[in-house]
Amino acid sequence: MESNKRRGILERLNAGEVVVGDGGYVLQLERRGYVKAGHWAPEAAVEHPEAVRQLHREFLRAGANVMQTFTFYCSEDKLEISGNVTNITGAQINKAACDLAREVASEGDALVAGCVSKTPCYENSHSETAVKAIFKKQMDDFLKKDIDFFIAEFVNHVEEAVWAVEVLKTSGKPVAATLCMSPHGDMQRVPPGECAVRLVRAGADIVGVNCHLDPLTCVRTVKLMKEGLEKAGLKAHLMIQPLGFHTPECNFGGYTSLPEYPFALEARAMTRWDVHKYAREAYNAGIRYIGGCCGFEAYHIRAIAEEFAAERGFLPPASKKHGLWGAGLEMHTKPWVRARAHREYWENLLPASGRPKCPSMATPADDYEK
Repeated sequence: MESNKRRGILERLNAGEVVVGDGGYVLQLERRGYVKAGHWAPEAAVEHPEAVRQLHREFLRAGANVMQTFTFYCSEDKLEISGNVTNITGAQINKAACDLAREVASEGDALVAGCVSKTPCYENSHSETAVKAIFKKQMDDFLKKDIDFFIAEFVNHVEEAVWAVEVLKTSGKPVAATLCMSPHGDMQRVPPGECAVRLVRAGADIVGVNCHLDPLTCVRTVKLMKEGLEKAGLKAHLMIQPLGFHTPECNFGGYTSLPEYPFALEARAMTRWDVHKYAREAYNAGIRYIGGCCGFEAYHIRAIAEEFAAERGFLPPASKKHGLWGAGLEMHTKPWVRARAHREYWENLLPASGRPKCPSMATPADDYEK
């Protein structure tokens, strides 16, 4: 591990290594009392750095190779609209978030990714000049802290993602771009394959999807992106950071259209065993940057790292407190619990929800389908 510390994201991916991403920050910090739902702004990086630092450390201990800056929705226009951040600037948040990510990344084998996301300005004006100016302002903040690479994430429209990539590429740093979309395409129904082609032609080194829908659905979407690139004769590394909740509805607008969003999603949570399956499916699809987004907690990231223990050659520190495939249950006093201390049991389990009056699926309030 020591020799990997100074290698960049592209060096690792070019070598065929699995890069384990981190998990979700916004929902996790909302549940812990540091983010306000609806606003979803990242002022906690300034107001409560200890909370952000702790979450970074949990992901690092679980095996993550990347610490993303907690800068989701940190453009000045979003902060102004939220109304929840009146005495803290976007630049202050960006600076604090970079410092926290770097502090924790330096404690292990991790890189720091400076993250930008979709802007209200795009929805309101569709002005390329205005949107690019917002991305450049954020980029300049990150460059002052010498982050390792950039991620443009949670972008619903490929046009805006292309603008972000074009700006971020001027930094000379590697750029990843992940769209928030279903297998049906972005919000303008641009197919995933075409989205991937546009992003790579704009200069993206890594492309994929994040958030929006569940892991196996996101794998389907990235496969379509891969097919599009192959047909166009283009190459890029593939990345996936899906939602940590089951969304079998596979609706166009994603999980925000589900009736349980955002305060009753717990019944849809992925198990660690679901994540093992997802990680292997992603790997088999040719994806090598594999992480999670909203709903992915540290134990989910540990599951990814454990699934790739053979490929990576080591287990993460958090596995010291976790017997692989339930092996730790062999010491249990109850024989029926000891009987669960093996892989076959957990791989074949169909978990009960404990909610006999609840449906297995919901009807999304999805305006994009109408």
